[in-house]
Amino acid sequence: MTTKRWQLAHGRHLDLGPKAVVVGILNVTPDSFSDGGLFIAPEKAIAQARRMAEEGAAVIDIGGESTRPGFAPVTAEEEQARVLPIIEALAASGEALISVDTYREDTARRAVAAGAHIVNDVWGLQREPGIARVAVETGAGLIIMHTGRERQKLPDVIEDQFLFLRKSLEIARAGGVADGQIVLDAGFGFAKETTEENLDLMARFSELQALGFPLMAGTSRKRFIGGVTGREPAERAVGTAATSVILRLKGADLFRVHDVAINVDALAVADAMLARENELSPGR
Repeated sequence: MTTKRWQLAHGRHLDLGPKAVVVGILNVTPDSFSDGGLFIAPEKAIAQARRMAEEGAAVIDIGGESTRPGFAPVTAEEEQARVLPIIEALAASGEALISVDTYREDTARRAVAAGAHIVNDVWGLQREPGIARVAVETGAGLIIMHTGRERQKLPDVIEDQFLFLRKSLEIARAGGVADGQIVLDAGFGFAKETTEENLDLMARFSELQALGFPLMAGTSRKRFIGGVTGREPAERAVGTAATSVILRLKGADLFRVHDVAINVDALAVADAMLARENELSPGR
């Protein structure tokens, strides 16, 4: 399996390809869909980040504004007040790489200055294109996510991915972002309203490899998993792990999850199988 080096801020990097990378979700918000309010207190957020790192998360993704359907926007100042102290504390201890989940240029800039290595933009640079400038100036890794919100989508799930993500990549390249800084995220659940649409995206996920970038999957506890299993968000860890394995076999490199340990184990089995498959069929 080909290794791709993902360049990050502060002289760091991640090698993607042979081993799945788990990204732990840390929502320091009162209203996220499955864990809102649990980690709003800084000491609880820091303890949860350390717990996820101990369980095998290579990256902790910290968000200060909910992105669930119907979320209430917060000001940049409120977002920064929530995330920056956590980033500073985790950067000082160095347990894991740090990602900031934001679409705001100013928050991204301040977060990287505080110690974040990655900027995760759920609007794919199309809300505040200045995020690209932050990536260039700081060397931060950049996660560009697909969304169908606030626009007319194409009926074909993969054609719409290509339409949106190619526009985002044009913004990134026009701003001077190096290809080696970029990871793409298919945006499961972001205006993919039905269980079937999300399952279609999973089934055809490997087609996104044509874009030529590492891929992140963010299915954790999403509504479509509940649509399949009938379980409430906090009970969807097993269903999430199943989607992680499926998407690993279809080419995903990174997995953004709430429940780290179960996904680390599930992905270890998938990686072992892929490695064995490569040994049995070298050159594939």
